[in-house]
Amino acid sequence: MSAIGQNLKVCRERRNMSQQELALKVRVGTGTIEKYENGDQIPDMQTILKLSTVLDIPASELLEEEHQTNHVGIDYEIEQLVQEIGTKKAKLILRKAKEFSEDDFLRVMQMLYDIKYNNSSHSE
Repeated sequence: MSAIGQNLKVCRERRNMSQQELALKVRVGTGTIEKYENGDQIPDMQTILKLSTVLDIPASELLEEEHQTNHVGIDYEIEQLVQEIGTKKAKLILRKAKEFSEDDFLRVMQMLYDIKYNNSSHSE
């Protein structure tokens, strides 16, 4: 099993989501999710971004070789991100994120993606 496949399976199971549910949300076939998890097929970057959005994780978490946590069980990447943006901003973001339904959150993530990638092509 590839690192991406293993990470995908762990993250999907953490969300109590079946392969079929994930496939529907990402708009791929259930067999495709199975191939990703078994390491028979590697998703392209666009699909990795969709998977990360649906699973509510950074794409880098799907790509990393080994999931790392610190001594208190907090994901290393989360700890680094909090340090980078500051505790005050991180708390504000997390408090607001709690208030959103999963669908609302996915729409917000899509809007942020659109702003970042659609606007950047116009400004360059």
